[in-house]
Amino acid sequence: MDATRLFLGALLLLPAALLLLLRARGRRRLPWPAVAAAARQRGVAHQLARRDRAPAAAPLRAVRPRRGAPHRARLFVFVADRRIAHEALVDRGAALADRPALASVRLLGENDNTITGASYGPVWRLLRRNLVAETLHPSRVKLFAPARAWTFQYAMFCLLVLMCFGERLDEPAVRAIASAQREGLIYRSKNMVVFAFLPAVTKHLFRARLDKARELRRRVKELFLPLINARREYKKQAGEPKGETTFEHSYVDTLLDIKLHEDGDRPLTDDEVCILCSEFLDAGTDTTSTGLQWIMAELVKNPAIQEKLYNEIKAATDDDKEGISEEDVHKMPYLKAVILEALRKHPPGHFVLPHKAAEDMEIGGYLIPQGTTVNFMVAEMGRDEQEWKNPMQFSPERFLPGGDGEGVDVTGTKAIRMMPFGVGRRICAGLGIAMLHLEYFVANMVLEYEWKEVPGHEVDFAEKNEFTVVMKKPLRPRLVPRRSHLN
Repeated sequence: MDATRLFLGALLLLPAALLLLLRARGRRRLPWPAVAAAARQRGVAHQLARRDRAPAAAPLRAVRPRRGAPHRARLFVFVADRRIAHEALVDRGAALADRPALASVRLLGENDNTITGASYGPVWRLLRRNLVAETLHPSRVKLFAPARAWTFQYAMFCLLVLMCFGERLDEPAVRAIASAQREGLIYRSKNMVVFAFLPAVTKHLFRARLDKARELRRRVKELFLPLINARREYKKQAGEPKGETTFEHSYVDTLLDIKLHEDGDRPLTDDEVCILCSEFLDAGTDTTSTGLQWIMAELVKNPAIQEKLYNEIKAATDDDKEGISEEDVHKMPYLKAVILEALRKHPPGHFVLPHKAAEDMEIGGYLIPQGTTVNFMVAEMGRDEQEWKNPMQFSPERFLPGGDGEGVDVTGTKAIRMMPFGVGRRICAGLGIAMLHLEYFVANMVLEYEWKEVPGHEVDFAEKNEFTVVMKKPLRPRLVPRRSHLN
């Protein structure tokens, strides 16, 4: 049934695409950039990888050097050159700081008032400033230091739920939120792409998908609203003693204080608060947990590197202390090198969220028309053989003094060599806390256990596209306790 509907949708799309082609031919002055056949293949953005690492990528990779007029209503450009990426995101960042509109968002009855989805302008600045200056500010992050030790057994998601709602929930409640978030995230990433093409038509052809997405969104809202309302009551009772499980600050607190000046100074609606909370949990959990799995897989496959890291961790920590403090990780340069090398070789997202050109612009000698969707190929840049020595070899030493990655700036301000968090005005707002969490969790995991390969379950670095790029065969290591008190 879905195949029939896709065929009918394609027939409806073809005349519009041909008309656009004919119009475009008479307007060109500068050459069009290399354009991938995005309209022809679902999930194409995830498949433009190096030929030797993804068999499905070979025909798509061959498209990249060609030039031609756009072939669909929205032009898609894929940037693999780090210098052009720097010119686009840093030198001309303001002109490319917009996001393309997603028809699926409108069809679900939502708006773009999120940090990742808002157009570059006052609302986006307000929402991002609120997150960065309040919840993710270093002074606020320190408030959650005691919780990081408590939440180690539940990993990143449990901690982010606490930061979001200000309440230390029990395991069943956390698992319910995690399940609802995960199911909705995976469903949207796999099933909502069809609405990018003629949404006025596809919303009727694929109504069941919209109904399912709305149902999943309602499930999340039902879980979030009691927590949001509880936080409202907590704010009203300022000065009264708080419960043992309640924290003095949360992301929800800041959202309840926001007033949208461009919309009559109105507060955020419950729907908007729920969506922003969902965005906070998605952005901070899936990418970080994916990165953590790739890091540990490399340490299992490279026991000498794991042992070197363990020795650094051991030397930097006090034997009398339980676990590692956040101050300890700042004294571990090899730990940071391990994290950076994993993010270079295995970025959780092979593409950053797409950008949209706010005006006609020239980048690298190519014309980028207004409204063009521009995608930046993160994995290609981090694995560029012309930029990195033996790029597919896991070598943290490259980020130490004398290595080919010494002094690399992941923000890409001066130059781009790798960009796992994006670059420019739309760089990931959670970059700092993501690095802190990866360093903190990896250090504790390596300190407590030796991670070993299991015969018959060897580490396989094959990739699988979900919301992020995960291991096709999940890591299944054997953990050997290092400390006597764990025996």
